[in-house]
Amino acid sequence: IIGCLDRPTSGRYILDGRDLTTLDDDELADIRNQYVGFVFQQVNLLSRLTALENVMLPMIYANVSRSQRIKAATRSLEQIGLGDRLTNRPSQLSGGQQQRVAIARALVNHPALVLADEPTGALDSKTSHDIMNLLTELNKQGTTIAIVTHDSGVAAQTNRVIHMQDGVIIEVDKLVLN
Repeated sequence: IIGCLDRPTSGRYILDGRDLTTLDDDELADIRNQYVGFVFQQVNLLSRLTALENVMLPMIYANVSRSQRIKAATRSLEQIGLGDRLTNRPSQLSGGQQQRVAIARALVNHPALVLADEPTGALDSKTSHDIMNLLTELNKQGTTIAIVTHDSGVAAQTNRVIHMQDGVIIEVDKLVLN
């Protein structure tokens, strides 16, 4: 529901002062593109596209000019340490590199909300630390970051941990301001 992929069965969902429960599918797609960056467990990269082109995709839907798409996607890939892999296709990248391309794609439109499902699961410890530092910095700049993880080390780097079991919240740790 928070990522506008499902609709609530009751109540309302207000995002940035706008009631999203009344929007049609096309309007919700626009909201997702404008406000939400997704990092899925499965990277969902398009195999025929290069890393740069995969990262540019959300900007195409946002009607960003080609020159701006190239500049922003290059910057996003450089930010996550893949500036030397712009022209590589997913099959030419390791699992960890593919995961970082997916992270760059999620961040390229500067979303207000990032929903990340095990964003560091395919990464080595140093790269995982770097990505968590990036997400922490984005959070300090005002981006809301929601991470699903089974990694207690990743959870320990967040401001708040919400424990779920069988789809039910069972515990909420206090808010920690870093």
